[in-house]
Amino acid sequence: MNDAKRPLNPPPADLGRSDLLLSGSSAAELADSVWGWARRRFAARGIQLWVTEARGFSLLAEHGRASSEEDRQLARETAIERRPLAREGRFAQPIFLLDQHVGVLLVLADPGRLSESALQRAADLLSHRLPAALELERLNGAVQQLAHAEKLQRSLFAIADLASSNRELGEVLAIIHGIIAGLMYAENFFIVLRDRQSGDVSFPYFRDVLDDDDPPTPDQVFPLSSLKGSLAAHVVTTGETLMGPSEILSLQIGVDTAGFGPPSVDWLGVPLVFAGEVFGAVVVQSYEPQHTYGDQDRALLTFVAQHLGAALQRRWAQVELERRVMDRTNELREANRALRAEVEERQRGETLQAALFRIAELGASEASLADFYSATHRVIGRLLYAANFYIATLVDDGNALEFPYSVDERDMVRQRRPLGRGLTEYVLRTGQALLADRATIDRLSEQGEISSFGPRATMWLGVPLVCDSGTVGVLAVQSYDTLHRYQRRDQEILTFVGFHIANALQRMRAAESLRVANVDLERRVAERTEALFAANRDLRQEIAERERFERELQYAATHDPLTGLPNRVTFVGRMAEALARYQRRRRDRFALLFLDLDRFKVINDSVGHLVGDELLKEVALRLSQVVGGSGLVARLGGDEFAVLMDAIEDEAEAERLAVRIISVLDEPVRVMGKELFTSTSVGIAVSRPLYSSPEELLRDADVALYRAKARGRRRCELFDDALRREALHQLELEGNLRRALVRNEFEPVFQPIVQLATGEVVGYEALMRWRHPQQGLMAPGEFLSIAEESGLSEAMDWQVFELVLAQAWVLVETGGYVTINVGGRHFRNPGFVDQLLRLLQRYEFQADHLRLEVTERILIEEPEKVRSMMLALRHAGVRLALDDFGTGYSSLSYLHQFPLHTLKVDRSFISALDDDSRSSAQAVLRAVCSLGQSLGMEVIAEGIETHAQLELVQQMGCTLGQGFLFAHPQPLHSLLQQRDGAPLHEAAPH
Repeated sequence: MNDAKRPLNPPPADLGRSDLLLSGSSAAELADSVWGWARRRFAARGIQLWVTEARGFSLLAEHGRASSEEDRQLARETAIERRPLAREGRFAQPIFLLDQHVGVLLVLADPGRLSESALQRAADLLSHRLPAALELERLNGAVQQLAHAEKLQRSLFAIADLASSNRELGEVLAIIHGIIAGLMYAENFFIVLRDRQSGDVSFPYFRDVLDDDDPPTPDQVFPLSSLKGSLAAHVVTTGETLMGPSEILSLQIGVDTAGFGPPSVDWLGVPLVFAGEVFGAVVVQSYEPQHTYGDQDRALLTFVAQHLGAALQRRWAQVELERRVMDRTNELREANRALRAEVEERQRGETLQAALFRIAELGASEASLADFYSATHRVIGRLLYAANFYIATLVDDGNALEFPYSVDERDMVRQRRPLGRGLTEYVLRTGQALLADRATIDRLSEQGEISSFGPRATMWLGVPLVCDSGTVGVLAVQSYDTLHRYQRRDQEILTFVGFHIANALQRMRAAESLRVANVDLERRVAERTEALFAANRDLRQEIAERERFERELQYAATHDPLTGLPNRVTFVGRMAEALARYQRRRRDRFALLFLDLDRFKVINDSVGHLVGDELLKEVALRLSQVVGGSGLVARLGGDEFAVLMDAIEDEAEAERLAVRIISVLDEPVRVMGKELFTSTSVGIAVSRPLYSSPEELLRDADVALYRAKARGRRRCELFDDALRREALHQLELEGNLRRALVRNEFEPVFQPIVQLATGEVVGYEALMRWRHPQQGLMAPGEFLSIAEESGLSEAMDWQVFELVLAQAWVLVETGGYVTINVGGRHFRNPGFVDQLLRLLQRYEFQADHLRLEVTERILIEEPEKVRSMMLALRHAGVRLALDDFGTGYSSLSYLHQFPLHTLKVDRSFISALDDDSRSSAQAVLRAVCSLGQSLGMEVIAEGIETHAQLELVQQMGCTLGQGFLFAHPQPLHSLLQQRDGAPLHEAAPH
């Protein structure tokens, strides 16, 4: 034992003869033992136990007499000076020095009959036990402090982790509330934040058990003045921490808190501070006396608030950065759009200038008017929509119009006509261009300005042809649809064209005047052309600058931003190059490896997208290391990757690389402190002459990947001719199904359900058939799986349902029913019941003549939803039958929960009556019949094909059945021919 810890007074040899027994492990419990002994044996009236050590001077225990400040001062001096204590004869020898670091002062008030020797024995015992007790208390306190510090550290780590997560702010604050509640009482907790620009406050998180009538929502914003007088506003504005009952705090700070929630027994609020600026507060409060706050709670909440404030500021900084990035992106997008618009405008200007120059040339040429009109029409057609175009001119006497040139999709031939009240005449009268839509035309017609000539136009544009002598004609274009509309710019262009056409007309009357006008026109065109060339130089300089910027963006556009690998666009381009080389030289073979990660969605959903992104980066790195220089690795999107192998010898080389990739990705990945396990499946497509595009290779590699997953994952599959034929067959079948759905090729056939005792038909089951144009009538087994995968089955069902309800009324007009088979896709559609009832009403088909057959799988997918829909159907009168009974998972447990009327025993039990399992099949059939009778249900045996089966079914107690023994499924016209004949079979003897 260390000498520093050994008592200065070793235990005496006669300790065992003392009648003092010290019990307990703590210093207070040891002092209680001494007090009990002194009071019981010697009638002592008081005891005080003081301890001095490196941590300070403290009172461990007192009994009988409360300590005073005078006692404390005197005890401190006595302990420090190591001298006996005596004052007014009331105290015995009180001090016992344990060692050089720890001093114990035992003071007995009114010691009674206690002798000095007895006191010495008590002191010796106490000095022997007390150091260990003090050391134990110190260690326990250290452990508690360490546990508290560890818990606080974990909480702060959690807060920092939440601040950097992608969760919504409300969800983050709710989790932080739970973290603080684990450190202190925080049932009533809220956070208030102040905007640094406006000064307004908001409550992004608010939970209070009493103040919950109208709590503030996270998106509500309040002026700070509206919270004046509240304790929270005081903390936010002053940065001062407040702790205590709300009523006392309001008196201390001089505010009236009335109207700011119920008064609290204890209230604690600390400011949220970042960079010396107060931007909010965190508040907890208690309405129960047993839950109050102390200095430790205040220190804890202040400490947490410091980290919470930093976390919120980091989150806001991230949001602000993302907003700035988005703003910058939008600015760049807008600048790019403006540049494109400017380039398009410049190009339009060049086109317009060239067109106008061409028109000017035509007007100055010596060509005939017919050639001039035709050439002018072609030029105008490049500037605006001119599919319907004509030129009208006044005849010499001015009383009629003729049309020297006209092209129109509706008015093929325009004949000469006297002047009337048409749109053309309106332009002639006013001498002004007219741009008129349908509303303007109608208004002019109502005002009596015009009357209709020719087909009704949606948009009409006409300009006058003006010469020196006045208006001599009209140039017009028009549109008959809403896709082509004219604008003011089109009117300006056409006005200019009309000017040149008028000049061409005037040329015949005054050649010299036309020549002068053409010289002037050429001068102006030259000036405009020179100006346009100067503008083009500026445009080329700006385009060069934009091209430099686009080159910087090109890398980002061709590579995946997460992994740095080439993206889909780049990869498809490289595949196209490899395919072109292969088509030129067949020995340049290559292979495509298409892979994705198995169960990647599970990893994303369980540990988060950040961990998932890091996993994708590690996968990209491993793929690049495995492939090396033998191929190109790309990320196509999500967890899909692809490898392009150039210059391969055979398919085995690609398969060997695929095996290495699978092996490398089987190794665990450590991401953000978590060890993750994933695997991959690989589909391989090798270059072949039949491939004409990269998309075809990707498609076939994807098919091979699908087969690898179907065969158990963690393997590779090579696309071969068998897969190709299967894929082509499925693709062709899906296309035929879609076309068959449009051509209404699906139709019902009906199989009778008979009374076994009499052979009387009591109902019919409607079954789907596809009347294929080449293959004839096809059963569902040949196409139903493809229909389910492609999502066509529901539409096919509705086509058959409608035909059943439209035709089958003739089967049930004298009684009986028709059943239709309804799959799970229908019951997942919330509008199925209403749609079916509307169809019944449309064809006036009685609901009690219709039954729906459902499978047991439907009952277990969404039982509550399905039961509600079934009750609605039963309320409407439609009865329900459970098809293929006995082949599902939970038949008996669901029978009493759903409103079922009929059980249909699966045909597998009927066919088993003829084989070695006959006895067990009979037992099952007998049990099903008994069960149905006890539940008041009808029982129908499906698939009866022999008389022996019929007799056994009847012996089991089944009264209804269907099968090939009675009739095959037949179209409606065949059934109608047989309906009035004999029963489907003679009644079997009982």
